[in-house]
Amino acid sequence: MAAHLGVRGEQNSSDFEAEKYPREIANNLRAFQDSLTEVEKALAPLKKASLGDVHNKLQTLDRAKLELVSAYAINSMFWMYLCTQGVNPRDHPIKHELGRIQKYMNRVKEIMDKENAAKLDKGAAKRFVKAALYDAAEEKRKGKRKATGDTESGPSKKR
Repeated sequence: MAAHLGVRGEQNSSDFEAEKYPREIANNLRAFQDSLTEVEKALAPLKKASLGDVHNKLQTLDRAKLELVSAYAINSMFWMYLCTQGVNPRDHPIKHELGRIQKYMNRVKEIMDKENAAKLDKGAAKRFVKAALYDAAEEKRKGKRKATGDTESGPSKKR
């Protein structure tokens, strides 16, 4: 990938300076080259496998995430390409496309959060609420039991 941009992978920092690039540009080129190398390493497993095989092994949500990450990466690289060509990508339709992909990424995240959210046990919730609520009828029964309990054992002695 780096070779396509005219930056050789075997170049070191002195090669950039030897070509008489300003130091600021040489540093940026070096950082860009390092980033491209990392992208190539990350994409190597995907390049070895066919897309059909990868899709068959993934669940639907994981498939959607893979597609969105791929689309975002490609559009981000195009954004960088526009920058290298002197085009302001903020004025280009690519900005809208990246925003659209981000919206879908947020939607997938919402779906994942919903799946991972705690499930409500309705029966347990009903029992909990019932136990926590004041029951006037129950209090009356408890009061009657106390009153009848006192008469059975006789009047209590006062001290």
